[in-house]
Amino acid sequence: MILKTIEQYYTWALIAILLVNFTQRKIPHTEKKRFATIYLAAILLVFEVGIVTILSRELNHNLAWLVLALCVGLFYLFRKKALPFRFHCVSCHAKLDFNHIIGHDDNLCQKCYDEAHPEEAAAEAEKNKKPATVEAEQEAFVVPDTVDEIDWDLWDPKEVCVITYLFDGDNVLLIDKKTGLGTGLVNAPGGHIELAETAQEAAIREFKEETELDITDPVLVGRLNFQFKDGLSERGYVFFAHSYSGTPKETEEARPFWCPVSEMPYDKMWEDDQYWLPLALEGKKFEGSFIFDDQKMLDKLVTVEEDENE
Repeated sequence: MILKTIEQYYTWALIAILLVNFTQRKIPHTEKKRFATIYLAAILLVFEVGIVTILSRELNHNLAWLVLALCVGLFYLFRKKALPFRFHCVSCHAKLDFNHIIGHDDNLCQKCYDEAHPEEAAAEAEKNKKPATVEAEQEAFVVPDTVDEIDWDLWDPKEVCVITYLFDGDNVLLIDKKTGLGTGLVNAPGGHIELAETAQEAAIREFKEETELDITDPVLVGRLNFQFKDGLSERGYVFFAHSYSGTPKETEEARPFWCPVSEMPYDKMWEDDQYWLPLALEGKKFEGSFIFDDQKMLDKLVTVEEDENE
């Protein structure tokens, strides 16, 4: 009787799995979880074949335990492929919604995913923008002189980049910027984040391109928001690194040099650096918002993230 009941409800279980699979097709970055539902359906099919065989040939119903053991074994063997689903974000442990449980292979909530892929998030935000009127577009280019006049929560940067400081003992690696934004100033290696690239991956790649050094495990220490009077808007993620290999070499983009941390040449750097970099060197996480007219800073706002352990 029990086996017949299981056999009757098998079809509904399979339909439920297939519905989940169809739903997954509409969710991005869900290849692993889509295959997981196929693995689960296949294991369920093995169980159903075993039950039907026992019932049709009138075999001993205790053989169902053997079939169940076989399915459990298959599930254990393919557990990493059949069970990638999580109910909470692996980064911040927030509860995931249904789409993020059955989809999104990285098991990150939307907020954590956007932080890990800022360039992709910016591109998606730009894609979803409603067409602006001519008057609205003209108004968007009127950049205020003070940070208080901008709603930074709604502010949408046109570009997203990284900047990375490498430390070796009491020294830090800086560069003389030879091309691009900030030409002629002293800075740290950095550049734009490419689509589908994490900020950390961009930090490693850009550092290699500008200095020919390979850094490992850069740590995010802060975030910068820049609004320029000419309309350029840029968000920067600041990383610190302490491990590297190779010898710094001059490239087409930069001339790297070691500098004592105690002798940071703020007078030759972007004007905002003197307001947030000392905080970062003290181990504080921060966020800074700045308004620039070319290379001249007009206004600033720097906030420090409170330590939850204090």
